Amino acid sequence: MVKPVKLNPTWNDVKTKLINFNHVGMIALVQDIYALNKENQAFLHARFRLGEDALKPYKNVISRWLWPDVSRNQEISI
Repeated sequence: MVKPVKLNPTWNDVKTKLINFNHVGMIALVQDIYALNKENQAFLHARFRLGEDALKPYKNVISRWLWPDVSRNQEISI
C-alpha cells in the first residue's frame, strides 16, 4: 500500500527526511539552498558569522524602509 502524500507537510516531516541524509547529501542540500537567491546567502553568512558584518544586508533593508530616499520616490514603511 502506498502512503498518501500530506497536503500540508510540517517541520517534523522535513526533519524525518533529513535524518537519512549523509554528510555529502547535507552539504549538497545546503549548497542548493545557498545558490537559490541572495537572501539565502545572506542568511547563511549571518548564521555562520562569515564576513565582516554578516547582518549588513538586513540592516540595509531596515534602513531603506525607515529612511527612504525621497529623491527616488521611495516610500516609508513601518
